[in-house]
Amino acid sequence: VQLVESGGGLVQPGDSLRLSCAASGFTFSDYTMTWVRQAPGQEREEVASIDDDGTTSYADSVKGRFTISKDNAKKTLSLEMNSLKPEDTAMYYCVRSLADLPIWGQGTQVTVS
Repeated sequence: VQLVESGGGLVQPGDSLRLSCAASGFTFSDYTMTWVRQAPGQEREEVASIDDDGTTSYADSVKGRFTISKDNAKKTLSLEMNSLKPEDTAMYYCVRSLADLPIWGQGTQVTVS
């Protein structure tokens, strides 16, 4: 089982960024997938989730700006981030089944400055 994130980088406030997570080693369509972020000295935050049936949920801090999606055929999870703010700066992780025996990717850094 492997999750590999990509797409992070350094952007300016107001810019957009798209994160991707490539999954392998399991039946991707069967699982709830979550984007989690953590900034230094701050608590972990669940940014967005998408269930196996496609139902999505978002943290209030990103609602209306971020969009989570998945492509089951390509086994890819995505996070479209618009109107980025400095407070969005964090390491972003792709997580399988956050609430039950979670599997984490290695993370991708997003810096808004």
